[in-house]
Formats: sequence, C-alpha cells, structure tokens
Amino acid sequence: MASKRIWGWYFFDWASQPYSTLLLTFTFGPYFSEVASAKFLGAGMDQTAANAAAQAYWTTGQTLSGILIACLAPILGAIADGSGRRMPWIWGFSALYVIGSTALWTLTPVQPDLFMAMVWFGLGLIGMEFATIFTNSLMPDLTGDADMGKVSGSGSAWGYLGGIVSLILMLLFFNENSATGHTLIGIPPIFGLDAAAREGTRFVGPFTAIWYVVFMVPFFLWVHESGRKVPVKLGQSLKSLWDLIKSLKKRQSLGAHLLSSMLYRDALNALYGIGGIYASGVLGWSITQIGIFGIIAAISAAVFTWAGGLMDSAKGPKPVIVLSMWVLILVCLVVAGMSRDSFFGVPLAQGSSLPDIIFYICGCGIGAAGGSLQAASRTMMVFHTTPDRATESFGLYALSGKATTYLGTMGIAVFTYATASSRLGIAIPLIALFILGMITLRWVKPMGERE
Repeated sequence: MASKRIWGWYFFDWASQPYSTLLLTFTFGPYFSEVASAKFLGAGMDQTAANAAAQAYWTTGQTLSGILIACLAPILGAIADGSGRRMPWIWGFSALYVIGSTALWTLTPVQPDLFMAMVWFGLGLIGMEFATIFTNSLMPDLTGDADMGKVSGSGSAWGYLGGIVSLILMLLFFNENSATGHTLIGIPPIFGLDAAAREGTRFVGPFTAIWYVVFMVPFFLWVHESGRKVPVKLGQSLKSLWDLIKSLKKRQSLGAHLLSSMLYRDALNALYGIGGIYASGVLGWSITQIGIFGIIAAISAAVFTWAGGLMDSAKGPKPVIVLSMWVLILVCLVVAGMSRDSFFGVPLAQGSSLPDIIFYICGCGIGAAGGSLQAASRTMMVFHTTPDRATESFGLYALSGKATTYLGTMGIAVFTYATASSRLGIAIPLIALFILGMITLRWVKPMGERE
C-alpha cells in the first residue's frame, strides 16, 4: 500500500493530466483547428490549404513554447537543487498553469484572436511542463529502486484516469456538437452556456484550471520536502549545472538516454498534439467524436501504463521503452496509409466506417505505448541521478525533450506544407525520429548508472 506521501505525488498527475487530455489533444486543440481553418478559409484558402495552415499554426506555437522551456529548465533546476527548495517553484508554475488555461475561454468562433490564444496556451503549457519537472524531481525520495517503475507507472496510470474522468464530464455536460448545439447526452451545455457561441467547448479552459486547483490540494497537503534549505547562490548553481553537462563526456549511458529520449519524446509529443487535429482535418470528426476517441485512448493508457510499470520493475525500463516505440512506429505507418476514402491505396465504399474503426485502434496504441514510454523514461532518468541533484537532472531531461522540439512539431509543419498532405506530414518525420531514438538507445545501460 502506497504511503500518503506517494498518493499525494500521484495526485499531481491526476490534477495536471487534463492539460494534455483536454487542451492539447482532444478538445481545445481540435476546436482551435476548427476555428483557425474557418478563418483561413474565409481569407480565400481552399479547405485543404486552410486545414494545413491551421495545423502548422498550432504546431509552430507549441515549438516556440518548447524552446523557452528548453532554455530555462536546467537553469531553474540547478537553482532549485542549490537551494534545496522545490515546492515554491511548484506553487509558482501552478499559477501560470491556472492563468493560461483559464484565458483560453477568450478564443471565440467569430473574429478569433489566434495569436493571443496561442500565447495563453503557451503560458499554461510552460506552467504545466515546469511543475512536472519539479514534481518528477521528488521521485528519488519516494521509494527505492526496486519499486521505482511501479510508482512511476502507477502515477502515470492515475493521471490518465483523471484525464478520462475530466473528458467524460466535458463530453456529457459541456462540449456541444456544432451542428445540434447539444452535448453527448443530448442536452444544451449546462450553466446556461451559449452553444451558438461555442461557450460549452470554450469552457474547457476554465474547467481545466478549476480541476487543477481542486486536485492539487492532496499534493500540497501530503507531499513535503526533505533535506536542507539554504540561500540561493546563482553562480554556484550554474557551475553545478555546467559540471553536470561536462560530465556527459564520461557518462555515456546518461548522454545516450538524454539523446534517445530527446528524439522519441519529440515524436511522441508531436503525435499527442496533432492527433485531434488529424481526426478533425482528415477524417472530418466532430469534437464529440474526438472526445470519445480520447476516452478510449486514455483507458488504454491507464491500463497499459500500469502494466508497463510492473514490467519496468520486473525487467527494467529499457524493454518497455523499446516495445513502446515499435507500437508507435506501427501507428504512424497506419496513419500514413489511411484516408477517408482509402486504406493503403485500396478504395473504400462511400461512408465506410473502416477509417474510424482503424483510428480508434490507433488511439488505443498511442495511449498504451505513449503512457508506458513516458513512465519508463522517467524511471530511467531516476536511475541516472541522485536525490540531491534530481531537479537539475530532470531539468536537463526537460532540455533534451524540448531543445529540439522543432524536430517533431516543425517537422510536421514542414512536411505538411511540402506534401500538402496531413497524413504524410505526420508520418514521415515522426517515424524517422522514433527510429533514430531506437538506434541511440543501444548505448543506454538497462539499469542506468545503478549498474
């Protein structure tokens, strides 16, 4: 039975998961795509070009946020480790999370301000990413190495359950179908929200903020820092970070893990960020359909991430990482060969449901493999650090995941423009990144620096 402190740590995943589930992937992302496409269509583009422009705008905004996160993550981590304080940083970045997500309400379907929507989304994303860095850095103090995989996998699975519950609530009571103005259960959005102004769907921003505030209470009540508290010395903290970076020349396993995870996490994050937009632009799904897809994917993620955590503790994180990448490569291949009218060149009957069924299966694969991959990757990072240097190390881990974020999101933007195809724009760069990540993983020791 997990201790109260571990359960408090789990609650961060539960509280923060809706940013990924609701905003990044299944509700706000597709809504942004729908609104942006309509705006570009009104500016004279044809439908295909408008969809591609909306996809590129969305991914470019995420790229810019990722660059800022990459630049600051290791520096702030070094400062936090130097002071022995992490909780004040979690409080501060939680505030950014809440402010950014709440402000997404302002993206209206008529005369939408796409730029400010991306600014607010980026602010919340920065808050979420940095809060995650500092909570992940608490992991080495939570349990021993033998149970680290179980704790990491169970925390992620608990987070996915939170994503499922939040998505179900949005679908049942808020997300209106643009054609009927009703939610999944056939009622107008509750609280008197105006379906014609898309207020039910726009409420996803404030809903995400409220969810985070409520469910972070157990985290702040039950999770307490251990160790010293000393005044911040910026020069000493930066020197410590520079020493860590220089040590990568001799720490081959850590360097390879940072490089490998940089590649495959870029691909995975891009796949998460673009899944809902793909379903909207290529398959013509409504936000309600995308939400159902999200529930299925999240259930798969919760179950298989928990199972992956057990495999992680039994076999180590490396086999989990390899298996997960193969599943994601297969998903990308399927996406490349599928459209509304054909599957790998084989024409489909008008109105065929086969593309929908196949994409639901792909959603299960993305959820299962993506959740397991992330949980096992952070376990591997724990095996390459110590409690007193954990925030600095996870800051460097965040840097490796964000420094080349353009390889995923900007790769999609470039290939989408070049091929004028959303399918090829997603598949080509992501498959390449997963394969390169698999190759680099060869130099990572199965149990990191614990060996």
